[in-house]
This record gives sequence, structure tokens and C-alpha cells, in this order.
Amino acid sequence: MTRLVILVGLQASGKTTFYTRHLAATHLHVSKDLWPRARHREARQRRAVAEGLAAGRSVAVDNTNASPEERAGLVALGRAAAVPVVGYWFPPDPAGSLRRNAARPGRARVPEVGLFATLKRLRPPTFDEGFDELHEVRFDGAGDFTTTPL
Repeated sequence: MTRLVILVGLQASGKTTFYTRHLAATHLHVSKDLWPRARHREARQRRAVAEGLAAGRSVAVDNTNASPEERAGLVALGRAAAVPVVGYWFPPDPAGSLRRNAARPGRARVPEVGLFATLKRLRPPTFDEGFDELHEVRFDGAGDFTTTPL
């Protein structure tokens, strides 16, 4: 079944690792990080999501997607394509994100001010936004993740 997955969490919260381990085999990966120098990254992301869904592919959007306003356009794309919209919420762990971010090489490292700016905007996704399913994702302490339906 085709679906749109929206990952929600701070930078360095494990979203991309979760995608790689649990969604990569079945979902097209869409992330603004894939186009670091592109102009109009938001429009490019919308196009990639819409094209993937139109082709019958499940899509996972791997950005911070911090606020309902930032997620609204993505939810609308899922609704327009008549596919389930699924959210994966990575509750904030600023100390863990800072630690993992510091271990990133070069340009992959996010300035700390950016992480704290995202933390100020970060809101958990809700069913009122139009999600069909919501899951909470946490590190399991053994190198992987646990997911719990919300």
C-alpha cells in the first residue's frame, strides 16, 4: 500500500538512521539535505513527493518537519494523492542530538544554534493535522529503535 511518511524531530535525532534501517527498502527518500545548494528546496521537495506518490511509490520525508505549519503542505500532498499519511515522532533529546551532531563530519554537522532554533519550533504531530497514523520512535539502547503507536 502506498503511503506518505513524515519524520518529525530535531536534527541528529536518528531520523535518517531510522529511515535507512526501517523504510529504505519500501519508501522513496525525500530530504532537503539531498539538495544542499538547490534554490527553492521547499518547492523541489513538494515536487519529489508528488511525483513519487503519483508513480505509486511510498515516500518518506526526512526533515525536521518541526511545526504543524511546516507539515501542512506535506499532509495536503498525501490527501491529494489519497494515500495514508503516517507520522513518526522522535521526542526531543537535546543532549543526545548535540552529541550525535558533534560526531558528524564536516558539512553534515548542523550549527548548534540551528538545533536550538528547531527545538523552539518543535511540536509533536497530532491527528488533528490530518495524520492517519502516528508513532513515537525512541532509541532502544541496543543500537536500534522502538516504535510505539500514539
